[in-house]
Parts: sequence; structure tokens; C-alpha cells
Amino acid sequence: MNTASAPTTDETHETSLSARQTVKALYVYVRPHRWAVALGLLCALVGAAGGLLQPLATKALVDRLATGETIAGILLALTVLVVLGTAVEAFGAYVLERTAESVVLAARRTLVGRLLRLRIAEWERVPPGDLMSRVTSDTTLLRAVSTQAVVSAATGAVAFVAAIVTMAFLDTVLLGVTLGVVVLIGGAVALVMPRIARATERSQEAVGEISVALERALGAFRTVKASGAEERETVRVEAAARRAWRHGVKSAKWESVAGSADELAVQLAFLAVLAVGGARVASGEIPVSTLIAFLLYLFYLIEPVSRLIEAVTSYQEGAAAISRIAHVERLSTEPPARGEGACPRQETAVPGPASVRFEDVSFRYRAGLPYVHRQVSFEVPGTGMTAFVGPSGAGKSTVFALIERFHEATGGRVLVDGKDVRDWSLPGLRSAIGYVEQDAPVLAGTLRENLLFAAPDATDDDIRDVLSRTRLDTLVERLPHGLDTPVGHRGSTLSGGERQRVAIARALLRRPRLLLLDEATSQLDAVNELALRDVVTEVARETTVLVVAHRLSTVTDADRIVVMDAGRVRSVGTHEELVARDRLYAQLAATQLLAPTR
Repeated sequence: MNTASAPTTDETHETSLSARQTVKALYVYVRPHRWAVALGLLCALVGAAGGLLQPLATKALVDRLATGETIAGILLALTVLVVLGTAVEAFGAYVLERTAESVVLAARRTLVGRLLRLRIAEWERVPPGDLMSRVTSDTTLLRAVSTQAVVSAATGAVAFVAAIVTMAFLDTVLLGVTLGVVVLIGGAVALVMPRIARATERSQEAVGEISVALERALGAFRTVKASGAEERETVRVEAAARRAWRHGVKSAKWESVAGSADELAVQLAFLAVLAVGGARVASGEIPVSTLIAFLLYLFYLIEPVSRLIEAVTSYQEGAAAISRIAHVERLSTEPPARGEGACPRQETAVPGPASVRFEDVSFRYRAGLPYVHRQVSFEVPGTGMTAFVGPSGAGKSTVFALIERFHEATGGRVLVDGKDVRDWSLPGLRSAIGYVEQDAPVLAGTLRENLLFAAPDATDDDIRDVLSRTRLDTLVERLPHGLDTPVGHRGSTLSGGERQRVAIARALLRRPRLLLLDEATSQLDAVNELALRDVVTEVARETTVLVVAHRLSTVTDADRIVVMDAGRVRSVGTHEELVARDRLYAQLAATQLLAPTR
């Protein structure tokens, strides 16, 4: 990977969303499930209404006891109210939990689809481990804030207002005492909420750092072990884990303060109401049943106030997650392919091999960075093999990145079949190309899955043919389960040469019109390299083959060789022509014993 694409602090800095932006982003996830949320809210309100009626029923019961009337009917009504309210609330809770899981699923599907369509420039800029943490840990926080917090806020507010109105009906003096205490405690809680938001956001960032550190170490596991770096990498991961712990504890501290505030408010209000209400009962201003009912409403207030605080706390936690998820949604992506799971058909009607032409192409990864390509021009007609050679950093592999539109040219034009690649649809362009990367990645799964990765509709005969051509048939014969043998994480059970042959076989199975090979035989032994050279030569008779090579021995028979240096094309010709007229190529050939020293 080009070092120019490494992330910087300024580039990866994320600004938090405003409250309005957060609510708007949250609504996007909740909107498809709004009717389920409404049902859960209705059930919660029914349960809240049942609780709201209980103190009034208790007042009526006390009044009847004072007059000697029967209380059987009231007790039966109270029992039915409690059972019915509990059942409805339980059903509502299930609906909300199920909806919350659906919201998380939808968010993860959206994020995964977006991450896999990120432009290469974005993927190179943001650490993959951090992106993965947004799919896993950040989306988990949506569970509470997307449904339960919404319902808790609504039911808490409705129940609180209803209780206050009923308490005002019972006695306005006692209500004034209650509100004075609640407002005092509520003001203190309001000061705590921003602290919870900041601590949660820092904690989620640290969780992302854990993923980044783990991805770094596990992605180069053998290197870590061979370097004796286990302890150093463990310290790196533990440092991020400690930061997550520290901010998590800080968030828990303020949450515990906020969580206990409602009980404190009610307890203080209870003492104040008991003192004032006792005096009013003693003076005959209110009956004792009114004081009892009012005290019951005080304890009833614990739940709606608790719901409101829970909703605000969940919002503060969820806001941090939504901000990080929204950042991913702002990253630039490629347009989606049509027809999931199938290879798009080539959109050009031109049969046979594709032609490639670069016209004064300039390219740099970002503004302010040096140019990788400077007015690069060359033309490759259909069929035959064209090799790109030159020193490291000359811009050879970038040629392939621009053809595949992994990056867009900064200036000039890249044409395939005489058509600017920017005028092709991405699926149509890439369906015409077979591409073997420099490190020949093999995915976790079976050998068959890897071969069919770029050509899922290939037949068994196609597979047998390509296995024979790439000399993988002997490998398949000795594998315990043949093609259905797992190859391990990143093909860890295969040798470097076997991984390269698998990558080449995968590309050939696609039957491309244009085959791009980036150092595709660098890890092969001499026998297999010679065999693969014969395969490539055979393929080049019916396909346009472009090869990036450091070992000139692999391309001396190429139809044309493009010599690149410092982002420019020095010369184009055959091996013999370039040895005779290009000093740089002659030096490269001489160092590899392919030409006499000049």
C-alpha cells in the first residue's frame, strides 16, 4: 500500500452531530419500524394508566373502610387492573425488544453494504479495525436508544404529567412541595447528562482503537510471532482496553448519579409531603385518605421519572454511536452493483480482447501529495502480453489501480476499448477484467469457494480445466476433502506459491477480456513459474494481458514492454529493442543476468 494513503490525525477526526442531526439520523433507522414502536408505546401507556389508577382506588378503599362499606369490589378491580397492566406491559416490552433487534440488524446490513462499497481511497484512509467496531459495538448501542428510549421518554412524560394533574386535583399545596424538590434534583441531573455523553463517546472511540490494534496484530500474526512482539502488541491492545475501561467507568459513575436521582427526589419529597401533609390532616384541611393517595402517587412518580432519566441517558450514549455510524455514511462509496450474487454481464458488445490506452494521465492520491503518474501515455492493442517494468515506486501497480477505477485519474484519460473508464459502469468494467493482486489474497473458506469467488457460475469442467492449467490439480488430489477443504484464514494452510496459483486460477476462471497480473509469479519455484508463463502466453493469444514484473525473466517474451521511472513512461519496445536503446532497462536486465553489462 502506498504510504501516502496512511491516515492522519486531521483526516480521521470526526465532529459530533448536533442534537437535531442526531435525532434526524436516529429517525432514519426507526422510521421503518414506527408502527411497532407505536404499538409498544400504546402497551406501555396502558400499563402506566393501570398504575395511575391504583392510588385513586386505594383512596376509595380507605374512604369505604371509614364508612364501613364493603371493599370486595374494589379489591377485585385492583387485582384485575394489576394483572391486565402487567400482561400488556410484558407484551409491549417484547415488541420493543424485537423491534430494537430489527433496528440493529438493519443498521448492520446498511453499514456492511456501505463498507464493502467504499472507495479504495477511503478504505486506505480509515483503519479497517475501527470500521469493524462501528458495525459491532456502535450498532449495539442503537438497541436501547432507537426504541426503548423513545418509548420510555413518551410514557415517562405522559405518566409524569398525568400524575402531576391528578396530584393537583388531590391537593395543590402538597403538589407545590413535591415540584420544588423534583425541580431541584432535576436541575442537578441536567448538569450530569453532557458528562455521560462525552465519556461514552470516548469509550466507543477506545473500543474502535482496540479493534484497530487487534486487526493490526492478527493481520500479521506470523510476523508478530517471528519478531517476538507478542508482549509489545499485547501492551498496545491493553492500552486501548484501559482507555475504554477508564471512560466506561466514568460514564458508569455519572449514570449511577443520574439513576439514583429519581429515588432521592421522591424520598425527599416524601419527607416534605409527610411533614406538610401531616400538619394539614391534623388541622382538618384534608382527609387522611387524600394524604395516603398523594404519598402513593409520590412513589408512583419513581417509575416515570426513572423512565425519563433512562431515556436521556440512553440518548446520550446512543448519540455517540450514531455520530460514529453517521461518519461511515458520509464516506465516499462506489455505486452499487445490480443483481446481487451474480457477476454483471460485460456491457460492451465488442467481442474478444480489450484494448487499453493512457492519454497524458496524471495521478496523485490527495491534494498536497506528490504525483505518482506524470503525463503517462501508452497504448495496448487487443491480444498479446504487455509488461510494465521499472524501479520500485515508478507507478507500475498504479496503472492497474486506474484501469480498475480503484482510484480516479487526476488528469488525462484512461480508456478501455476506446471508452473512458469513467463512462463505463463499474460492474460492466470490472466484469471484463481478471485481476491478480501483488500479495495474491486467498479468503477464508474452502478452495472451491475461492476459485468460484469471481465466477460463481463456473462449471465443474471449467474448474478442472483451470486447475490443470495452473498445476493445482496435484494440490487438490492430496487435500483431505479435495476442493471442499478449508484453506484457513487468508489461505494460511497454503504456501505462497499455491496462493498465487489459486489467485491466477480464480482470475482465469472469470474468462476475462483483460487480465492484469501484478507480480503474480513472484513466489513460484522455477518449474511452476515456467509452467505459468506458458499458461499466460497461451491466454495472451485470446486475451489482453498486462503484467507488472520485477523479475524480467518472466516478461522477456512479452509483445511489448513499457519502462516506467518516476511516474513517467521512458520507452516502449521488445526486450531486445530496450536492451539496445534504453539505459535503465539495460541496467535492470544486466543486474538480472539477462543482458551484458553496458
